[in-house]
Amino acid sequence: MGVDYYNVLKVNRNASEDDLRRAYRRLAMIWHPDKNPRNNRDAEAKFKQISEAYDVLSDPQKRQIYDLYGEEALKSGQVPTPPASTRGGPHHHSHHPNPSFRFDPRDADDIYEEFFGQDGSGTGAGGAGGGRSRVYKDGFFRTSNGDYGNQAPRKATPVENLLPCSLEELYKGAKKKMKISRTISESYGVFLEGKIRTVEEILSIDIKPGWKKGTKITFPEKGNQEPGVIPADLIFVVDEKPHLVFKRDGNDLVVDKEITLLEALTGKALELKTLDGRNLEIQLTDIIKPGDEMVVPNEGMPISKEPRKKGNLRIKFDVKYPSRLTSEQKSDLKRVLGGSS
Repeated sequence: MGVDYYNVLKVNRNASEDDLRRAYRRLAMIWHPDKNPRNNRDAEAKFKQISEAYDVLSDPQKRQIYDLYGEEALKSGQVPTPPASTRGGPHHHSHHPNPSFRFDPRDADDIYEEFFGQDGSGTGAGGAGGGRSRVYKDGFFRTSNGDYGNQAPRKATPVENLLPCSLEELYKGAKKKMKISRTISESYGVFLEGKIRTVEEILSIDIKPGWKKGTKITFPEKGNQEPGVIPADLIFVVDEKPHLVFKRDGNDLVVDKEITLLEALTGKALELKTLDGRNLEIQLTDIIKPGDEMVVPNEGMPISKEPRKKGNLRIKFDVKYPSRLTSEQKSDLKRVLGGSS
């Protein structure tokens, strides 16, 4: 029989006109070449086959001949000769139902326009040699010689997700594994029939030392997939978790330290554990006043674009005063600090 037009449209052999129209509309939207930019050649062949199947089955005369003798007889006009043992049987059709019939297929674009309409027309670029153009309601563009225009297919809006990172991860760098679940439209591939399925995937993200809050990592076309639409980009946006000790200010690290009045006046060996686990000892030798800030060079966050460089560590001091002093303590302070006794 050649091509099985009923199978092409995914309808049974008793399909009504409405069944055929619904089937064509659904498949044409899936397999239109403009909706399959990655597999344009395969989609165009499939689209033409769908159009031909609808043309034959929606035309009573073509459908009758096809049902009796198949695709080859329909197109050639030649009715196959029955085997000798069956000739003359009461139910055998040995002659063409319509001897004057000639197969004249409709243009795939004309069928498409019948369903989806035409907003307007114009002339192609290039003067008199240019073909006539068609612009359809769905935004597709094609010329009368069958070429499809260069209008880019629509791409879905990017999808953003937060990627929480500790300050240690942003200091040292890290590798994160993100499990995603997304829908796939199989009409986007070759020889597939537009089914929607859900797939899971593990994405690997390398956190670079020095990355900041708001840094974006893009996985092109890893969003949900729909027929005729380029999948969305999946974007992860770095979000910085609060830290118990340090605060980040650009490339600098800021830490608040409270010291006693005695330490502010006499000095102290200040110990800090860095984000990469080192023990840092800082000697306080100058008198510290409330609100003073000490800068330790090259102990801040790594600079992502200059891996060998770091920002500064800034230590902000708060001086804790005693809540009360005895008369003897006050007298000693006056004597030490140069006041009268």
